[in-house]
Order: sequence, then C-alpha cells, then structure tokens
Amino acid sequence: MARLFFLLLICLCSLPAIGQQNVVVDEDPPIGDMMARFAEINKSKSYVTGWRVQIIATPDRERLESVKQSFQYRYPSVPVDWVHAKPYYKLRAGAFTNKLDAMRLKYILERDYPGIYLVHDDNIRPRELIGSF
Repeated sequence: MARLFFLLLICLCSLPAIGQQNVVVDEDPPIGDMMARFAEINKSKSYVTGWRVQIIATPDRERLESVKQSFQYRYPSVPVDWVHAKPYYKLRAGAFTNKLDAMRLKYILERDYPGIYLVHDDNIRPRELIGSF
C-alpha cells in the first residue's frame, strides 16, 4: 500500500513539469521590435557605469608607479590601474557596479592608504567586473 501511494505521489508531482516544456509567448510586434533594439544597443556598449576606489592623485608619475607597485604587492588579487587627467595621474582600484561593494573595498584599504575615496567611472569594461569581490 505504501509503495502504491509513493508511486502515485511521484506520478502526480511529475505531471506539472511535463506541461511546462512548451511555453509560447505571444507578444505584439512593436514590443518584439523594441526588445530587439534594446538588446542590440546593450550588446554594442563596450563599457558600463560603476565605481572604483581612488588610491592617489599626483602630478608625479614616479610616485604613482611606486604606490602602484606597493599596492600590487599588498593586494595582488585587487585589480589596479591608472588614468592620466592632466596634470594628475590617478591610481584606481577595483571595478564595481554598485557603490556598496566599492565601499567594502574602501574600508579594507583605508588602513594602508588613508585619504582614499570612491569615484564614479563610466568606462569600466565588463570583463573587469567578473572578478569582483
């Protein structure tokens, strides 16, 4: 009797899964066109908007290189790069889509680099985000 009940229970639980295999979405043509354009636009973007932690801004390139080497030695798993906005060289770490994650890294780095701050960046490559913390 218990076996029959168990077999019946398995059969009944598997019925909804069988019916869900053939789902058809019926949408208006303008909606489909709009979604296709939206997907094309997003695929064409090579950069995303996000946040980074700025370690230093200095007009001295040698100082920037020194701080960068020190940073890479202390935090080898954190990506770091610099940008040049005349007259300053700016050393930035991490790449995050939201401010909260960037704040987490800032909190960790503040012990070794006082005075660091968060910066908004519109030129983050998506592949930089893959290894985020």
